[in-house]
Amino acid sequence: MTIAHFCILVACALPIVCAGLAKSRGFGRPRREGGFDNHNPRAWLAGLEGWQARANAAQANSFEALPLFIAGVLVAQQLQAPQGRIDLLALGFVAARLAFIALYLADKASLRSLAWVLGVACSVALFFSAV
Repeated sequence: MTIAHFCILVACALPIVCAGLAKSRGFGRPRREGGFDNHNPRAWLAGLEGWQARANAAQANSFEALPLFIAGVLVAQQLQAPQGRIDLLALGFVAARLAFIALYLADKASLRSLAWVLGVACSVALFFSAV
């Protein structure tokens, strides 16, 4: 397994971590007392505020970022780009996504957008890494 393959696994785990953060407020409390509602989770999540609402939004955005990144890694490897370059871009993507999530939770919108752009740039660069 390459570093880039490991980065795919990490990137796939990030939305799950964000979901856990978003739902953490409701863990251990009964539904009738505002605890997490597993019978209607989307409505419960829609009612969140503050950093937990942003964690839920980061979850959705993390899922949205996955297809381009995974395709980029696979295309780069199929085109036999240098593995070191693929690994570096994959690590850059994961670093950008971690920064994106942290900045989202901290409500730093402009910096968050910059981290998002860097992540997308790494994903797109993977497609051209064999050139």
